[in-house]
Amino acid sequence: MPTLFRFVVILAILAGIAYGTMFALVMFVEPRKAEMSVRIPPEKLNPKKS
Repeated sequence: MPTLFRFVVILAILAGIAYGTMFALVMFVEPRKAEMSVRIPPEKLNPKKS
């Protein structure tokens, strides 16, 4: 098998594995839904001008 053809086949196989992995993550993993709150100090909201 010529070297360029072998390289293209290996890239296609790796792309297929990556695509399959992403598809499996989309289908089988559910994100956790939770509320989130972050306190922001007043100094960050109204910085003093010098």
